[in-house]
Amino acid sequence: MSESSEGVVAVVVGAGSGSRMGAEKTFLNLAGRPVIAWPVEVLQRNKNISEIVLVLHKNNVDEGRSLAAAMGWSKVKTVCAGGNLRQDSVKKGLASISDCELVLVHDAARPFLTDRLINEGIEAARSSGSAVASVPVKDTIKQMGEDGMVAATLPRSRLMAIQTPQVFRFKILKDAYASLSGEVTDDAAAVERTGLKVKLYNGDYENIKITTREDLVLAEIIAERR
Repeated sequence: MSESSEGVVAVVVGAGSGSRMGAEKTFLNLAGRPVIAWPVEVLQRNKNISEIVLVLHKNNVDEGRSLAAAMGWSKVKTVCAGGNLRQDSVKKGLASISDCELVLVHDAARPFLTDRLINEGIEAARSSGSAVASVPVKDTIKQMGEDGMVAATLPRSRLMAIQTPQVFRFKILKDAYASLSGEVTDDAAAVERTGLKVKLYNGDYENIKITTREDLVLAEIIAERR
């Protein structure tokens, strides 16, 4: 358990069942490395990250510990099992941290994390308390009514697709999850429900989340170029 009141602890969440993929995606091979190894390697090297917590599916905890040892990830202090929902997994990761300045949450299924995304998120969270990576949506977004017909066309200029990393002052995120009722799909939504505002900063269109087989094909192309 972390005991540092300073520094930034990264919580890498990869506890999903992979139902949409048809396979557990965290340890799928991507250009010769498990998907999770891509973002964790970047976090391991980044000078602003003091510690890493891996939250995995209960069936993969031993594999995660073995991988961390084999890869020499000295910053990985905790590997724990997640919960049924993503928010349950994040809460379990937070519970393994006694204190820190900031917590950075990143999806294990987003392999193309960069130092810029980490550093700019940390800088923004230090000034605003909360910061999430985002990119402008490219498609026109329409809201569907219960009858299956278009109910509204939303103004694209103000719509953002949210990514991870998402960075928060530790107490802000821990308190948000402690008071949360109902389901949220990202950490920012939990914080928003407390009435606090969340800063958006520039994400990266290559910072894709591997959810389907098609995503994995695109990830292979990006990985080859990198």
